[in-house]
Amino acid sequence: MSTMTAPSRIADILKQWSITENNSGVSTGKKWLKGEGEVLTSSSPVDGATIASVRGASKAEYDQAVKAAQTAFLEWRNWPAPKRGEVVRQFGEELRKHKAALGKLVSYEMGKSYQEGLGEVQEMIDICDFAVGLSRQLHGLTMHSERPEHRMYEQWHAIGPVGIISAFNFPVAVWAWNTALAWVCGDTCIWKPSEKTPLCGIACQAIAAEVLARNNAPEGVCVLINGGREVGEWLSHDERIPLVSATGSTRMGKAVGAAVGQRLGRSLLELGGNNAIIISEKADLDIAMHASLFGAVGTAGQRCTSTRRLIIHESVFDAFTKKLVKAYGQLRLGDPLDEKNHVGPLIDKAAVDMYLKALEAAKEQGGKVLVEGGVLSGEGYESGCYVKPAIVEVKPEMAIVQQETFAPILYVMRYSGDVTKAIAVQNNVKQGLSSALMTLDMREMERFLSVAGSDCGIANVNIGTSGAEIGGAFGGEKETGGGRESGSDAWKAYMRRQTNTINYGSTVPLAQGIKFDL
Repeated sequence: MSTMTAPSRIADILKQWSITENNSGVSTGKKWLKGEGEVLTSSSPVDGATIASVRGASKAEYDQAVKAAQTAFLEWRNWPAPKRGEVVRQFGEELRKHKAALGKLVSYEMGKSYQEGLGEVQEMIDICDFAVGLSRQLHGLTMHSERPEHRMYEQWHAIGPVGIISAFNFPVAVWAWNTALAWVCGDTCIWKPSEKTPLCGIACQAIAAEVLARNNAPEGVCVLINGGREVGEWLSHDERIPLVSATGSTRMGKAVGAAVGQRLGRSLLELGGNNAIIISEKADLDIAMHASLFGAVGTAGQRCTSTRRLIIHESVFDAFTKKLVKAYGQLRLGDPLDEKNHVGPLIDKAAVDMYLKALEAAKEQGGKVLVEGGVLSGEGYESGCYVKPAIVEVKPEMAIVQQETFAPILYVMRYSGDVTKAIAVQNNVKQGLSSALMTLDMREMERFLSVAGSDCGIANVNIGTSGAEIGGAFGGEKETGGGRESGSDAWKAYMRRQTNTINYGSTVPLAQGIKFDL
């Protein structure tokens, strides 16, 4: 497919957000800066076509954008929270109007199926709905004072400009998770999208800027700064940014966490996952198969919550793997914009190389291939980014099993005895994001969910490891970073807590009964 004509399939979408061959990727909300930094080329893994180029920020433009966010914060924090919530409500309504177009752009630029692209935009809409309600519930606690005629309470205040570093696999949803909450909390947002999906960032900025302008919000509430690795480093070291939320690899997260921690800032880290499903001898194997299938191959295995490991009781191992191998044989691989296909491409050829090396390492370490992998070629696969989802039988102690390979490779292993042994295998990795148990036994379920059970931030029963809803806090432990985004009380990460004591009496008694009389 010609690189000159391939983007014609989304030409109407590009035109809608004024995306041309050469675009500025730096915006303060009301205006686009020239973009004097690194030039990023957006190429689709779907067909190898070059979609457009994006001009990133120079250091001077970065400073200009951050200053705009700082200035806007001084006004935005004083808007009543429900008024900020109304802006978020309108943003959600605009996303509803643009759902099909934005979902298609996500699918084409990133490579996930169109259905998953639509699902990602739906996540944005859902978090907006959640945040609108939250705008009237930013509550603190009241406490009884030990001193007479005193009242104690706590309140939460906006923290300041929030830096958001997002990854290619969810090029729009994770930004929205952070932004919708940060906005209702009174913060402004500075977004550095992935270098691999800059056009999704431009589209979202255009939608947000229109809504903010309609509501006469100050310039700088929503800032976009495209660029390379250096932009992430600038954000991490910038003392003007009290909170940096970063999603990506553990390696990246450690660098961000160290830089932010060195200046005593806050970091919210959503990093790698080496997620497992335990399949008990008491599982419903049909439910387990469907959950394992999507968990392993959805987004071509490029979700942080993708299922990497199946820990299967030896008594059902053969029966279950037979069902799973048969299901793999029915998968349709190809153009993700064709809704008949289940699995699209990996993000780029570097990801393909990583996939091939992991498969080779698994074989060298003694893994038994149940479903052969490989790179697809021929008509429809010209980009070189399409790979076959693979299944390899392994032993838990193999080195490759300890690694997160961002690709559709599923490692299956046996366990014997009770479920506590399987839980020990599951927990024996450095990551701690998502986990699942397939069982119809209540005792096994409760053991899995107990304090001695799964050590992950997400623990599911009879559903897979991926597909979290926005109502719950999302995140994990260990090398997953410890951050929490989205629902529950994750909003507190974007605010600062203040304890207040009011003396309405006529004396000044000290706490702990201390006497200090003159």
